[in-house]
Amino acid sequence: MEAVFFDMDGLLVDSERVWLEIETDVMARLGARWTPEHQVHLVGGSMERTVDYMLAVSGADVPAATVREWMTGGMVRRLEAGVHVMPGALELLDAVRAEGVPVGLVTSSLKEIAEAVLKSVGRDRFDVVVTADDVDRTKPDPEPYLTAARLLGVQPVRCVVLEDSPNGVAAATAAGCAVVAVPNLLPIDPAPGRLVVSSLEEVGVAHLRALLPAS
Repeated sequence: MEAVFFDMDGLLVDSERVWLEIETDVMARLGARWTPEHQVHLVGGSMERTVDYMLAVSGADVPAATVREWMTGGMVRRLEAGVHVMPGALELLDAVRAEGVPVGLVTSSLKEIAEAVLKSVGRDRFDVVVTADDVDRTKPDPEPYLTAARLLGVQPVRCVVLEDSPNGVAAATAAGCAVVAVPNLLPIDPAPGRLVVSSLEEVGVAHLRALLPAS
C-alpha cells in the first residue's frame, strides 16, 4: 500500500449538514426554497455545479460569482468555528501514518474551505492536499486522485481511497484505486476492489491492505 487518500466532506468531517444550512440560507437570499432533496443532487460535486444548479432552481438574476462568494464565505465562517470529525476517521488516519504510509486529502471543495477544515483537523496530518483549485476537472473525473498520486510519486493501483459519495467512488475507481465507501446521503453498492461499511470505526489498516491486488 503506497498511499491512502481521504475525501473531506461527509467522510473526514460531518460538513454535509453545514453545506445544507449554508445552501438553505443562500437560496433564501435568492428568493427560493432549498430542501435535502436538492442537496442530494450535488453530493460530491463542485462549487460551480452547485452555484449553477441553485441559480437554475431559483431563477434569480444574480451573478454566479456573487452566489459563489455567499456560499464560500458562509462555509468558511462556520467551519472555522469548529468541525465535527466523523467517527473513526482520525483514528484510522493516524493508524495509517503510524505505519509510514503517506496520507492525502482529496476534495472537490475549494482550497479556502479545505483550509478552514484543516485548521481543526491538522494540516500536518496530510502529506498532500488536492482541492478543486488544483485540478481542471473535479469528481467524478479521476483527475483529483491521479493528481494526488502523481504528487506523491505513487501508483494509483497501490492506493486506497476513502469516500462517502457515488461521485467520489466513481473518481477513485476510474483512477484505478481501491475504495472504502461509507455512504452518507446516497447509497453505494459493493463491488470488486470496494469495501462498503457504515462507519470508519469498522475499518483498520489491515482492511485497507486487503483491498489491494496481491502483486
